Order: sequence, then structure tokens, then C-alpha cells
Amino acid sequence: MRPATLLLAAGLASVLAAAAGCAPADDNTAAPAASGGSAGAGSCAPAQLKTVAAGKLTVGTDDPVYPPWFNDNKPESGQGFESAVAYAVAEKLGYAKDQVVWTRVTFNNAIAPGPKTFDFDINEFSITDERRKAVDFSSPYYDVTQTVIALKSSKLAGAKSLADLKGAKLGAQVGTTSYRSITEIVKPDAQPSVYNNNDDAKQALQNGQIDGLVVDLPTAFYITGAEITDAVIVGQLPPASGTPEQFGLVLDKGSALTGCVSGAVDALRADGTLKNLQQQWLSATQGAPTLS
Repeated sequence: MRPATLLLAAGLASVLAAAAGCAPADDNTAAPAASGGSAGAGSCAPAQLKTVAAGKLTVGTDDPVYPPWFNDNKPESGQGFESAVAYAVAEKLGYAKDQVVWTRVTFNNAIAPGPKTFDFDINEFSITDERRKAVDFSSPYYDVTQTVIALKSSKLAGAKSLADLKGAKLGAQVGTTSYRSITEIVKPDAQPSVYNNNDDAKQALQNGQIDGLVVDLPTAFYITGAEITDAVIVGQLPPASGTPEQFGLVLDKGSALTGCVSGAVDALRADGTLKNLQQQWLSATQGAPTLS
């Protein structure tokens, strides 16, 4: 949402690995790697890739972006899980860090039909069949669950099941799987509230306009640990399809880069890089109960 300006508390950065962000949108199925050469060589070498800017790799993301995905709203820093993944993909493709150019694109615009201003976009985009009608996805780089958070004083704080959420007023960022999880999994009696970004959604939670906020799990840990300290994680929501929700890099529909980018992600998984980056940046986001 899968689309909260925040400053990292230095002490929490190492413990929480900074953890907030937006959650993306719908069910999830891993995108098959498209055909193409092996990353960083042959047809996937920088000289052969038809990128937005010759000799450069243009990477899109939202503005703002949040921990643990990015630190201090500076995607170019390489700090945060998704920033680190983007640079790791670039390296596999043969691009040095100074050859990576960042551009800001809103979450909804990135997955809308039409030509893109980026070579790939990384912003917690859940891979879904619906979205594949408009864009390409790389192989998945992260499995994620959606999570409900509430103020400690809320009636939701002690919820143990999905049934306990039925009478709640829930909210989420527009266009995200967080919102989809509310309508398809929780199915509350009240129409859920939708917000342009997580900053607005968090403010609504603090103001008592909603009982609970749905975000991805790493974001939930950061919000409750560093931003809204009187909030608590109620629990994780089960996936709508029974299979993990997965994040993928977004590319233009039919992009000639899709196969190469997927190959790079697959290589990062095979050599343990993705696992190491998860441990570095997302290690604190474990252990929340699952509601059923």
C-alpha cells in the first residue's frame, strides 16, 4: 500500500531497521520471469539495454517513501530494504551506483496504463493479475502480509479474530492491497476509509476517525515502535488467496527490460542477497499474531 513523512530515531534505526511504508494492492501471484538474457551479460549488459536514459538505469519510487523500505525519504542513499534491493538489481545488471537515477512517481501513476518515465519502479507493489493488465512485474523480491494496528485504548486492541473486526471502522491507503484486504478479507460492516497516503491515514487513526489502520507488516512495526507509540499491532490478516502476497518491481507493459530485471532478482535470491537484505533491514518485523 502495496503507497508518512518521518524522521528515523537513531536508536530505533538499528533495532527496527527503520520500519514504515506503504502497502500495495490486490491478491498476489508471482510474475514469471520473462524471456531475456542473463543479468549483467550478453543481451542484458548495459550497452544492450534500451533504458530511459542511455547508460543510466532510472528507478522510480513515490514521494515520500518510508522506513524500513527507505531511510529519511532518500532513495538514493542505498539505506532501507527497497533502496538496497534497487541498487543490488542495478549491480547485477552491470550498473554502478552513480549510474542509477531516481525519479519520483506516485503509487497509482506507476501502475496506471501508459508509457513510464522509469526503467523499473520499486514501492511495495503487490503482484496481481489485475495490475498485470497495465504493467509488467519482475520476479517477486519479498513476501508480505497485511496487518491491523490500533491505538492501545481502542476496542480493537484486544481483537483475536476477524470476527472481532466486523464492527470496526478501518482505513488504508488508496489503491493498495491493504485496502483490498479490508474489503475482501475483513469485510467490515462499515465502509472503510481511504487515504491518499499513510501520513493522512495515521493522522486519522490518532484523531479517532478510524478504529484501525491496515498496512504491511514491516510498516506496522515501524509505526507502532517509532511513530505512534500508543498504538499496537492487533494482528496479521490471512492472504485472500491462501498464497503469500508478493512485492515485485514494476515495469512498462511489454518492456524489453522485464526479462533482464527478473533475471537479476532471481540471481539475488539464488545467491542469498535478498535474504541478507531482509535480515539487515526487516529483522525486527517478526512475531505478530495472525487473525483468523
